[in-house]
Amino acid sequence: MADEETGAGMNGADLYLEEIFTDRRVGTIQRMTPVTADGSPDGSRAVIYVGQAQVMTPAGALPLSFEIPAASLADAVAAFGSAAEQAVAETMQRLQEMRREAAGSIILPETGGAGLGAGMPGAAGGGKIRIP
Repeated sequence: MADEETGAGMNGADLYLEEIFTDRRVGTIQRMTPVTADGSPDGSRAVIYVGQAQVMTPAGALPLSFEIPAASLADAVAAFGSAAEQAVAETMQRLQEMRREAAGSIILPETGGAGLGAGMPGAAGGGKIRIP
């Protein structure tokens, strides 16, 4: 049964025990310890550390979740700040890319009526915005 899907689509061969550690100021660290379907530790897979924090933006709090490369909880605590900074930088880069893509999707037809709606009343002169 350990290799079969159990319950509501859960994979019994890919289970983790989650523990949460927090300093109650900056964020939290999840220690995800691999376990077998019977709950015993699974030494064949590595423990995963996941950091969670929030960044305040003009639109409100932006939650961040990021993996922390670490061999122990102490290493994860020491690496939390740099991993969080990297997650913020990557998130800001993705937001910039999304803004560029959104700005690039607005097309202004040519003036003179050769664009979208040529031959329609009020179409001459262009300046209409068309979103593909």
